[in-house]
Amino acid sequence: MQSGGAQLEAQRARVLNYAFNASNGLVSSNWRGNYRTINRANFVIARVPEMVVPVQIEESKKNRYEAEARFLRAWSYFELVSLWGPVPVVTEPITTENGVPGLPRADSEETIYSLIFDDLTKAIPNLPLRNDLATNELGRAPREAAQALAAKIYMFRGEYSKAKPFLDEIIAGKAFKLVDRFLDNFQEENENNAESLFEVQFSEAFGDNGAWSAQGNGAAEVTFRGQEYGPNAWRNLIPSDGLVSEFEVDDPRKNYTFYQLGDLYNDGKDTLKASNVQGDSQKPSWKKYQTIYKRKTENVRSGINFRVIRYADVLLMAAECENDAGNIPEAIAYMNEVRDRADVMMPHYPTAEYPCNDKTETLRAIMHERRVELAGEQIRNRDIRRWRRQGKLTTEPISNYVPKYDLLPIPTEEIDNNSALTNANQNSGF
Repeated sequence: MQSGGAQLEAQRARVLNYAFNASNGLVSSNWRGNYRTINRANFVIARVPEMVVPVQIEESKKNRYEAEARFLRAWSYFELVSLWGPVPVVTEPITTENGVPGLPRADSEETIYSLIFDDLTKAIPNLPLRNDLATNELGRAPREAAQALAAKIYMFRGEYSKAKPFLDEIIAGKAFKLVDRFLDNFQEENENNAESLFEVQFSEAFGDNGAWSAQGNGAAEVTFRGQEYGPNAWRNLIPSDGLVSEFEVDDPRKNYTFYQLGDLYNDGKDTLKASNVQGDSQKPSWKKYQTIYKRKTENVRSGINFRVIRYADVLLMAAECENDAGNIPEAIAYMNEVRDRADVMMPHYPTAEYPCNDKTETLRAIMHERRVELAGEQIRNRDIRRWRRQGKLTTEPISNYVPKYDLLPIPTEEIDNNSALTNANQNSGF
């Protein structure tokens, strides 16, 4: 019998190798997690208008609470529709232990996107700008986070002209900038910094009781990312050879992104050796979001916040929108701004390796820049899929990809428990 960690590793390996099916536990937990967020958002949206105790709440605060819930609901529905296509829609609080029986799939993806854009349209004007957040409010969603999400969704749909105004407004607002030190985006000491539009808040300060289940029955404000990825931890995810070779010669982001044998950790007290690396020790390991930069082991849990949207991503999305519109000099300028980070300072585009004489060449540079700048930040999957759908890939980056894997299978447990779903409603190929 496999241990829990071994089972999880096996499930993940099947996903990475495109050898999974509808019973895969990671697929199911992703589905459940997004609907859990949606249900909690639905409670807020439904209950906020009637909030009167213990004292009357100002209308502006009610509007903000509802806007924050709509932002999170839009985010979760985008996760679902982009991974599964048309999914069941629930917009009212679930009040029974058995959920909502007989909830069918939406008739189309457009139904989901209509709900998403309606939520974001209502949320954006009622969310405060980043510069208006008090220090103790950092971590709550600002208006720019919702604008960036809207832009990201429009780009996923290939609607660049609709994405561009949101990105232009964020950039013109000057509330964000690239931090001087690349790794400040992935360590604990500089969270909610000037580059971060939105991040999931984690902390070890409240313990980890119930953290594995995330059911709200204990303090579950920690992440296991470090343990999953860490070179001297489980190391269930290892950077691909293709990603490692993507970095240009002398790009310092390679060393900021990966640990390699001989690197120092634990505040410089220890050296990474082959004897304490799981698996093939000759391959690099992830450095982003690892706590061993300041301690000896990951200790299973971590309090490092996960940055969902950061300003470098905004600049590179803006570059792609400008390039799509034929504004190549503007696209190049945004890419070079990212490369001008104080501790990166890479040569400006165009380069010999990445010329930018036309839209096709400039898009190739944008694809490269997004891959190396945003590596390991759970962004590339949707980048590849939108470029594939839009016919922008000159070669297929995933060697064993087949079309059925453009979408995930509806979890078997959902089909078993939902009377409105049968195997006939399953995504093609599963």
